[in-house]
Amino acid sequence: MSLSSEALGALLRHHHAFLAFLTPRVGSQEAAREVLQAAFVKGMEQGGTLREDQSAVAWFYRLLRNALVDRHRQGQRESSALESLAREQPLSTAEDPGLEATVCGCVAGLAGALKPEYAEALRRVDLEGLPVAEYAKEAGISANNAAVRLHRARQALGRQLVALCGHCCAQGCVDCACPPS
Repeated sequence: MSLSSEALGALLRHHHAFLAFLTPRVGSQEAAREVLQAAFVKGMEQGGTLREDQSAVAWFYRLLRNALVDRHRQGQRESSALESLAREQPLSTAEDPGLEATVCGCVAGLAGALKPEYAEALRRVDLEGLPVAEYAKEAGISANNAAVRLHRARQALGRQLVALCGHCCAQGCVDCACPPS
């Protein structure tokens, strides 16, 4: 059974009040609109649960509160899943020495195919962890020039990786079976 035209009219007249109720609870008007739209759909589906002696607006506020609880629970599930994923996979090579050795070996091997100044910039900054400003002093160039050199070196290295590994490097080189250069 669907909502009566009177009940539907009452809900539509309270549209702004429903948004005002939801917005501070979900953080943005856009999110409030999403919750409200989903609640309207659910309300249309469950319209038969509205008793004649019951206020359609009060009934709908209950639906909105339930929608907020559902949204909160879904957010908790998503957050929990992301935390679990973060625990399973390292966020950087520093958390996985084997991965770091693989990546560093691959980069060092390919760096030989680059211009010598590019290879040196990658080795000193990316592999050895030297700050760009210190590398600039060593190389006798400005910090801006060092940053540009490093950027160009990384781009050149990326092109070398694609040329050597193709599809493998698009997947992150974690299970790389490409032959070393």
